Amino acid sequence: MTYPDPVPQSVPQAQPWHGNDVSSRTILPAFLLCFFLGTLGAHRFYVGKIGTAIAMIFTLGGLGVWTLIDLIMLAVGSFKDKEGLPLKQWT
Repeated sequence: MTYPDPVPQSVPQAQPWHGNDVSSRTILPAFLLCFFLGTLGAHRFYVGKIGTAIAMIFTLGGLGVWTLIDLIMLAVGSFKDKEGLPLKQWT
């Protein structure tokens, strides 16, 4: 009796990020906008995420939680712009 392969071969694998594709926007302005005007979504307007920026206005940055998460993501360099490219340069 043969058993089927437990992991199908057609399962797509996550692609690693290649360091060549980075956003033209920098972290410092986004970080400062998030720190001072984060509940209004100013940093999301800066990176081109208009829809979520408007949502942040109506929810006051998720009552601060959404803003705090974005601030941490900016600090560690994992925040992405509208095109999905990470902000990796500070200046």
